[in-house]
Amino acid sequence: MKSSCRSSVFVKIPYKIYWKRRYSTKTNLTTWFNKYVDKNDVFSWNSVIAELARSGDSLEALRAFSSMRKLSLQPNRSSFPCTIKSCSALLDLQSGKQTHQQAFIFGYESDLFVSSALIDMYSKCGQLRDARILFDDIPQRNIVSWTSMITGYVQNHNAHEALSLFKQFLIKESEIGGGGGGGAAAAAAAADGEIFIDSVAMVSVISACSRLPAKGVTQGVHGLVIKRGFDIDVSIGNTLLDAYAKSGEVCVSRKVFDEMAERDDVSWNSMIAVYAQNGLSAEALEVFYGMARESGARYNAVTLSAVLLACAHSGALRAGKCIHDQVIRMGLEDSVIVGTSIIDMYCKCGKVEMARKAFDCMKEKNVRTWTAMVAGYGMHGRAREALKVFYEMLWAGMRPNYITFVSVLAACSHAGLAQEGWHWFNAMKNEFNVEPGVEHYGCMVDLLGRAGYLDDAYNLLKGMKVKPDFVIWGSLLGACRIHHNVELGEIAARKLFELDPNNCGYYVLLSNIYADAGRWKDAESMRILMKDRGLVKPPGFSLVDLKGKVHVFLVGDKDHPQHESIYEYLEEINVKLQEVGYIPNRTSVPHDVDEEEKEMSLRVHSEKLAVAFGIMNTVPGSTIQVIKNLRVCGDCHVFIKLVSKIVEREIVVRDAKRFHHFRDGFCSCGDYW
Repeated sequence: MKSSCRSSVFVKIPYKIYWKRRYSTKTNLTTWFNKYVDKNDVFSWNSVIAELARSGDSLEALRAFSSMRKLSLQPNRSSFPCTIKSCSALLDLQSGKQTHQQAFIFGYESDLFVSSALIDMYSKCGQLRDARILFDDIPQRNIVSWTSMITGYVQNHNAHEALSLFKQFLIKESEIGGGGGGGAAAAAAAADGEIFIDSVAMVSVISACSRLPAKGVTQGVHGLVIKRGFDIDVSIGNTLLDAYAKSGEVCVSRKVFDEMAERDDVSWNSMIAVYAQNGLSAEALEVFYGMARESGARYNAVTLSAVLLACAHSGALRAGKCIHDQVIRMGLEDSVIVGTSIIDMYCKCGKVEMARKAFDCMKEKNVRTWTAMVAGYGMHGRAREALKVFYEMLWAGMRPNYITFVSVLAACSHAGLAQEGWHWFNAMKNEFNVEPGVEHYGCMVDLLGRAGYLDDAYNLLKGMKVKPDFVIWGSLLGACRIHHNVELGEIAARKLFELDPNNCGYYVLLSNIYADAGRWKDAESMRILMKDRGLVKPPGFSLVDLKGKVHVFLVGDKDHPQHESIYEYLEEINVKLQEVGYIPNRTSVPHDVDEEEKEMSLRVHSEKLAVAFGIMNTVPGSTIQVIKNLRVCGDCHVFIKLVSKIVEREIVVRDAKRFHHFRDGFCSCGDYW
């Protein structure tokens, strides 16, 4: 008799059908058991244990096994696999060890199905050493044993050992004349202790590849997949798609997706998520629309959450609203995952009030929901509201996590709340047992530095328990530019040249620091060094989403169809601005450019072109939404403030750091950014 979760011995009435239809509670289960099951029959007990395990009631499955043993019934080889799997599901190592001991006492420890279940249990409980000892002691392993051990390594973040074991498996397979594919023949061979690779094993191996930085590993396994004929398997295709994406090969992920003979919901959701997580929002939406057209494909909460992420990254408010409407039509507005994604989307599309409305309507919130609302207020410069939500979160009994404190400290940083930032930076460890990480230190260095406490920021950096990265040193260098600290700026720049030598932004910042201090030769040497190393500053660009179409503007852009009328309108605006006292801030332009060229350069910055285009193509009184890939420069900030007053419009600009809401000649950041 084959040993597995499915017992081949039937009780008087099929348990699965009868119990689910009439006896779904534990009390009624007892009634059913007493009425229909022979309590002295080990096979009846096995059926009950197996059905409870399959139904997800692992605790009751363990209790059933315990009750059987209390009746002094001797378990057989069918009693153990589902009992052990129940221990795995509960991560109950103690019960697992006790069950292992009983399997040993009754002579079933070396049984292939029992030993494979034990390997899986020890692996899931983090006891890899015990799992490997069991694996090595199996006299004749089958594919289930090998797969259990490989999967155990993957689950415990040891991809190298997983692939090493897989290589041993392939050698063993070739020695005994294996190499066949899946199907009934492989299943029969597995039952007899022979080893033929199957799709389950391949999924585990590909998952191991996705956890390794080397790109060639996935391609090698992919070749084996094709050779063995597993490329038609949906689960393998989905895992390959994910593995290529995690190694940064998004184009190859799409190729795998396009070549899949059959796709399921996971395939579509994975491709959308890959694009969304890599900032390829247009591609994510394109796949989503393809999914909607595909017969048989049904999008769900996971799909819509990924699409909302794509809308958030691109600032596509129009598309985001349409997805929100679809969420309501599908009755998914109470889903915590979807609701949190809606909050994030509205915040990143500049509509924090709509985000708050969605937040207030949610019946259930988790820590991610609260954190999304805190982060949303923070990125809009509304630190007081962010802290208020954080306090409400604490009052609601929700425990903040690592990301929550990043959001709190970032909110304090955007508003210059140094005292509050210090308080929560200390409290996160002392009161909530959350160890500060690189992100928290980065927020604090940025907060202290921009607030003028450069020495405190530098001392905090030097005392970090973790190694500071280029983001932290970059924050210190940016603060040195604001406060004209040459000495500390040089220290930060030298570190950055080591950590991120190909980022020309640091050379530009140090050059500007030298120029502000009148050290023209040093400033010029930085420019020469950039040129010698072939470093080019990445072009700034600004986006405007108008009626579902994204318009892109570069500095001095003349490719847009309306560029002539845009420049004419900018000239008109500049005349009006000069009448109210606007003087271009030329510090945003390199010092080696003459004054006339500086002013001309400032006039054609991408955000100015985007704002002019938005005003020209929208109705009076409507809000202009602009997204910029870099920080807004000082001159453009002043320019847009004054424009908002002249044209009586609200202009919302999302730059690389935060949101700026310009209204009536003022900015929500309070000129602190």
